[in-house]
Amino acid sequence: MADTPTSPDAALDPEDKKILTLARSTRARNGVAEGAAVRDETGRTYAAGTVELPSLRLSALQVAVAMAVASGARGLEAAAVVSTADAPADADLAAVRDLGGPGTPLLLAGPDGVPHTTARA
Repeated sequence: MADTPTSPDAALDPEDKKILTLARSTRARNGVAEGAAVRDETGRTYAAGTVELPSLRLSALQVAVAMAVASGARGLEAAAVVSTADAPADADLAAVRDLGGPGTPLLLAGPDGVPHTTARA
């Protein structure tokens, strides 16, 4: 896994902007610690927030990947997480790698939606 800092002004692909927007709006709407979104191999998107129940704890990205799998996705093109974290969690990178394969980009953005890191699963 290699992390590459990105500039707030870096030109993002419109589809990557879309998943960042979905992740940010899900986080804000649900009032959860993280929002995430993924884009599958056909261009479909799945957005989710953190799940924190007494018996079940999942990161937003784990939920988004699970939603994609449950909907029949066979691969991922990209993933995005909006969080206060400085780096993606190892479990999140593993989930992206499991469905997307090595090298799938994971954009990590702060609560403002501006990406600061691009990791490769």
